[in-house]
Amino acid sequence: MPVKPAPKKEEPAKKEEAKPAATAEASAAPKVQKAEKKREKKHKEEKGVHAMYKTEGEKVSRTRPTCERCGPGYFTADHHDRYTCGHCGFTRYKPK
Repeated sequence: MPVKPAPKKEEPAKKEEAKPAATAEASAAPKVQKAEKKREKKHKEEKGVHAMYKTEGEKVSRTRPTCERCGPGYFTADHHDRYTCGHCGFTRYKPK
């Protein structure tokens, strides 16, 4: 037997309160805006599986090395001085 959802309760209408005269005068004063600089957006890197592979014609190659402990299914993160596996924590430092 299907269960009927409970009816929604209506909230009572809220009464608007009168604002004090001090806040009304303050809001009427003109606001001074600072000159905003237009900043260029940073170009974000591609994310996802398609960022892990590079295709050249019909040939597919991996862009990052795989973990030596976990095997070919686990890629390592590419840091500026090392490669790190997120699964097991294995770290291989890049040659200088």
